[in-house]
Amino acid sequence: MDLLSLVGLAAAAAAAGAVNAIAGGGTLISFPSLLAAGLTARVANVTSTVAIWPGTVGGSFAYRRELGARRERLVRLSVPSIVGAAAGSGLLLTTSDKLFDAVVPFLVLFASLVLALNSRLSKLAQRHGVGAREDGSLPPPLYVAMFVNGIYGGYFGAGLGILTLAAIAILAPDDMQHANAVKGMLALLINSVAVVIFIASGLVEWGPAVVMAVAAIGGGYVGVSLARRLSAQVLRNMIVVWGVVMSAFLYFG
Repeated sequence: MDLLSLVGLAAAAAAAGAVNAIAGGGTLISFPSLLAAGLTARVANVTSTVAIWPGTVGGSFAYRRELGARRERLVRLSVPSIVGAAAGSGLLLTTSDKLFDAVVPFLVLFASLVLALNSRLSKLAQRHGVGAREDGSLPPPLYVAMFVNGIYGGYFGAGLGILTLAAIAILAPDDMQHANAVKGMLALLINSVAVVIFIASGLVEWGPAVVMAVAAIGGGYVGVSLARRLSAQVLRNMIVVWGVVMSAFLYFG
């Protein structure tokens, strides 16, 4: 891969890291950039997951205090999340390039729609009082939801954080800071399982992955400061439009 392509990937990864820090949905930038660099859809997905992962670690551990207060909930939900992630990652590795090329436009479109419906999902969560009981027990549907989210995260992953937060908010209502902390750590666990399996698979393109990982970490730091000045909703809308355009390009291209 030539220097110009690596510079372009670094820029895309920096933007993805910043976007993840501000609004979420950075994979919708990093994944198409790897496709444009000439990688197959399956290898681009694997490499994007590994490359963006380091940028998600700091944000999750920034919530140490909130995570400590929800340690038992986190431990319980970690099990179905990790099992689902292993299943989803394994499913990806057994999917042929041809099949993944066929489904990826719909996965990108789905992730874009999840971003578009984020505010409506939040309102839906507020209207449902079907969450955890006062004794701290979690409803069985939440375990199922996290298992399904784990599969999705291991297989593709874009929009995983929003799906996870929606599941927690609807089925086990909590204040936003604690819910966001648990969401972030569960998403990190799911992505960590995928990263380990993808590295073992030998499909990762390490040159682009390393360059993008460094850029994503830097972008994440910039994103934290920009988050205080930019409208997350405006940025999210821009990513939705980008995702819809990319899904159409991937489908018709």
